[in-house]
Amino acid sequence: MESFAAFPLLSGNHSSRSNTSCSRDNVLKTVVFPVLYSLLFLVGLTLNGVAVWVFFRIPSKSHFIIYLKNIVVADVIMILTFPFKVLADSNIASTGLRIFVCRVSSVLFYLTMYISILFFGLISIDRCRKTLKPFRGTNSARLTRRKLLSGAIWTFQLVLCLPNVILTSKPPKSPNFKCSDLKTPAGLYWHEVVNYVCQVVFWSNLVTVIICYTLITKELYRSYARTKSQGPGGTICKAQSGGTVRKPGQAKRKMNANVFLVLAVFFVCFVPFHFARVPYTMSQTRVVLFDCKLKLFFFQLKESTLFLSSSNALLDPLIYFFLCKSFRTTLFKSLKLPPGTCSWLLKRGSDTDTDTDCTPMRDSTG
Repeated sequence: MESFAAFPLLSGNHSSRSNTSCSRDNVLKTVVFPVLYSLLFLVGLTLNGVAVWVFFRIPSKSHFIIYLKNIVVADVIMILTFPFKVLADSNIASTGLRIFVCRVSSVLFYLTMYISILFFGLISIDRCRKTLKPFRGTNSARLTRRKLLSGAIWTFQLVLCLPNVILTSKPPKSPNFKCSDLKTPAGLYWHEVVNYVCQVVFWSNLVTVIICYTLITKELYRSYARTKSQGPGGTICKAQSGGTVRKPGQAKRKMNANVFLVLAVFFVCFVPFHFARVPYTMSQTRVVLFDCKLKLFFFQLKESTLFLSSSNALLDPLIYFFLCKSFRTTLFKSLKLPPGTCSWLLKRGSDTDTDTDCTPMRDSTG
């Protein structure tokens, strides 16, 4: 039931050995992507393994750290699905393993993808709040609410996806089955419901990210204009000793780059895939309008952008390192690295800079 690929299953479009004239079993699918996902698995598992090790040593003392901890858990689960995808794409998986991919592995892949998207939206809101109200603190009640919200997100996604596991229960009628062939009628209907919900999740979070970073950009521009009018000492930094020091220009550039790293990762990883799904879905549901070559092109486009979505598990550690000072500090201490390590990468001149918390200087009325 190839026309049912509006919400592409990881294995339904990957592991099926199509016997139609529009076969997808080419070098790109069976060789190139398995190699890329194998590399992504090895590097991603290493980086996220370190991230888990570090985050277990960091208390959940801010909304941002709570969200990052949830993302790293989602990334680890996603990475663990890659070996099954590699076997299915390479056409070397057994029938039983392909059934497992249809019922479990692919469901976990998309479950973790949309959990990450939801937490990226929350991080964008948090970064926006920090930019507009940098001196607003937090307390245990707010932290507890964020933890409950995180638990609600995982529960919602699990409840949404669990029927896809339960209702993918039909035995395959031939070796060349697709995941949709294993679904009961109720499973096909629920799969369509999940498709629509995931569409809402992505597009609502895309709007949230755009709005938040539009507000962040405006505030940074206003802060820059105020700083320029007030003279060269444009940024006030609060040191651990309780005093304040001015860091002209450097801290502002660092903060700007850090803030927009979340935006860059979101757009690189998630936006291309969801835009590519539109023509891909049309090619699957409106067969008359697309010839074989065009259908194959959109399939390969979808697969390529799906790989970008998977690379989110590799890029997220950049957010942990560059945006989370607690993560860097704990990592360096755990590895017993000397002060000033990676200062060239962080563009910081001394260990004193590492121990500062720089925020844009605001008007007293702001």
